[in-house]
Amino acid sequence: MCGITGYKGKRNASEIVIKGLKKLEYRGYDSWGIAIKTDNHLNVIKRIGKIGDVSSKELKLKKSSFGIAHTRWATTGKVTQENAHPHLSMDNKIAVVHNGIIENYQELKKFLTKQGFKFRSETDTEVIPQFIQYFMDKGNSFNDAVINTIKKLEGRFAIVAINKDYDTMIGARRGSPLVLGVGKDEFFLASDIPAFLEYTKDVIFLDDNEIVFINSKTEIRNFQTNKKVEKKTEKIDWDAKEAEKGSFPHFMLKEILEQKESIARAVNQDLDEIKRIAKLINDAFGVFIVGCGTAGKVCHTATYLFSRIADKHVNFSFSSEFPNYQHFLTDKTLMIAVSQSGETADTLEAIEAAKKKGVKVLSIVNVYGSSMTRISDYNIYVKSGPEKCVASTKVTTGQLAILTMLAYACAGKLEEGTKLIKQTITDINKTINDSYLKKIKSLAEKIRDNESMYIIGRGLNYPIALESAIKLQEVSYIHAEGFAGGELKHGPLALIDNKTPCIALVANDETKADILSNAEEVKSRAGLIIGVAPENNPAFDYWLEVPDSGNCSPIVNIIPVQLLAYYLSTLKGIDPDYPKNLAKCVSVK
Repeated sequence: MCGITGYKGKRNASEIVIKGLKKLEYRGYDSWGIAIKTDNHLNVIKRIGKIGDVSSKELKLKKSSFGIAHTRWATTGKVTQENAHPHLSMDNKIAVVHNGIIENYQELKKFLTKQGFKFRSETDTEVIPQFIQYFMDKGNSFNDAVINTIKKLEGRFAIVAINKDYDTMIGARRGSPLVLGVGKDEFFLASDIPAFLEYTKDVIFLDDNEIVFINSKTEIRNFQTNKKVEKKTEKIDWDAKEAEKGSFPHFMLKEILEQKESIARAVNQDLDEIKRIAKLINDAFGVFIVGCGTAGKVCHTATYLFSRIADKHVNFSFSSEFPNYQHFLTDKTLMIAVSQSGETADTLEAIEAAKKKGVKVLSIVNVYGSSMTRISDYNIYVKSGPEKCVASTKVTTGQLAILTMLAYACAGKLEEGTKLIKQTITDINKTINDSYLKKIKSLAEKIRDNESMYIIGRGLNYPIALESAIKLQEVSYIHAEGFAGGELKHGPLALIDNKTPCIALVANDETKADILSNAEEVKSRAGLIIGVAPENNPAFDYWLEVPDSGNCSPIVNIIPVQLLAYYLSTLKGIDPDYPKNLAKCVSVK
């Protein structure tokens, strides 16, 4: 949640932080703001809504080498200009941007109010600059005041602070991401690498309880112990163009169509390492797989994959619910954690709960250097490149491909599994073409005014029905629900009428006859059946063809639903990249 960025160097800071905000807008877009230091003065601008096409020239900001910025996903406090970041101290000397939640802010605010401090916003963030001023009024330096303030904060946070009277920019984190970009005589701070990727690929990942002081050089310390920390600069191999839309109207369409290449990258792994991890899974006394949202549906699918392919029982839990299962954990348990960002707060807390019991953790994650990768024992990178659309598409299929490959490796059939996935990639390449896109867009035009939609699946495709519902909900704002096909007669059939499209996800396996029978049940009650299947069937009113991919059916079946959600959103005038009320990286609980 929320995107923060800062710059100190020889370039025009206002241009750089505004560009950075546009690259981070997927993290939150309720409001935005910047603070630029010019002539010992803080020039602060805040606005409601997305930053869009705003430029530094339009804002008439003076040139500066020093600035911070923020794009907000509202947590504490309504979406108002007053609640937008940056937040200032009462004396207007200190500006702070913040990602996360300060859990004890009410207690801190009550203390400061008694000391005579006045607050301008409803946010938890404002206690940070106010407390920095409080400590500076007592004679602390800016650096020490920031450290003393941070020690009072409870919860997860990443902050960047500047002071009009100092040439230092300070960043700190605990539980929320913050990355330091290192250029030639210039430095960047951001929630995510794309904010500064066009300027430098040299980065330092800050760990929890670390603070960086940036002047003409940088110094990193542990703010709990005040000990200096030596950090290694790492080079990122992402192409800056991967984080751009290029000629595509939206990131979502670009990322859906990139799946032809991204799935191939996902399974391009060190096969000896995959075999080693498969042995860990087989040897573990209990395996838990956890994730949130779309990653959670991927995890749910994995339970079917491991059962079907490897005769292996794997326990699934949404990350937020995982602490309820910690009583079963031992030091022989293995956790598999799945995430796009590697910064999902609930998943990080699930990992922390597991590690307290001595559990080994394998993370399947897309973002290199993320918090999950640094606290896990083993990592497999999805290698999808930047995914900017809030709704996950290419990372989803990459995660599914990796888990399919692991299931085959656990069965001692890794070669068979990789061969199947590679054939699936070839088949996807043949399927997704201009005529296919036109067909799905035409279907979207026919059903765009329907208020509800249902998706049914069985076996491997039951969790994909749930994921399909998420895509339709978050992107096209349709009331969509996914069901196991056999559960229709236990309630959902009561909701079916001639205004109710139903997507049937069909695989050419032992569930085929039953799911087609379920489709007929819906059709007999005047429901409109959209079949996603390798073969047409009389039960279908519309048929969206997919390859006959066996155990890779979850991968091929979700893609046409992703496209349908995309076209429904654009036909309804909705921006598919930035759904209302949502953000890409959920770094709060």
